[in-house]
Amino acid sequence: MGESLILASASPRRRELMAYTGIPFEVIVADAPETKEGRPDALVMENARRKAQAVADGHPGRLVIGADTVVYQNGRALGKPRDRQDAICMLRALSGAWHEVYTGVCVIRPDGTTDARCDVSRVQFAQLDEETIARYVDTGEPFDKAGAYAVQGRAGMYVRRIEGSYSNVIGLPMAMVRDMLHDAGLKI
Repeated sequence: MGESLILASASPRRRELMAYTGIPFEVIVADAPETKEGRPDALVMENARRKAQAVADGHPGRLVIGADTVVYQNGRALGKPRDRQDAICMLRALSGAWHEVYTGVCVIRPDGTTDARCDVSRVQFAQLDEETIARYVDTGEPFDKAGAYAVQGRAGMYVRRIEGSYSNVIGLPMAMVRDMLHDAGLKI
């Protein structure tokens, strides 16, 4: 019997985190339209559900996990930067301030039942000068990351404090995922 678990995500960071579970899984990238409107918790759970459902529809009888992450600051969502200037603007906004990272996870069980949950972490950034921001943006690291940074990468040295799950800030809250998989009948 092949893998029964499918991770509906293109994120290499989510793949790496899921590998820590020790459960064999397959990655199938979801082709699902994402919503950009709504409260951050509802938005990430809906996008996670859409991703998981898009994959589950083509693989009935399989356990599918979808996830979506957004960085939120002062009532504004900070997605993946469009370009260099957008990344610089995001990092200026994060500099010396707190923000929240919301990740929605949706598990669709083989019987079709759905479990969607959200985890939130608060992150405080150090004060960054313009030269530091420019050097970081020039590494290329910010461009495929919500909020224009990767806590597990070079930007980890800019994070003063995290309240909540560190793995949530990376993009997959592993304690919550463990609970969801346990509730779906998998023992980790």
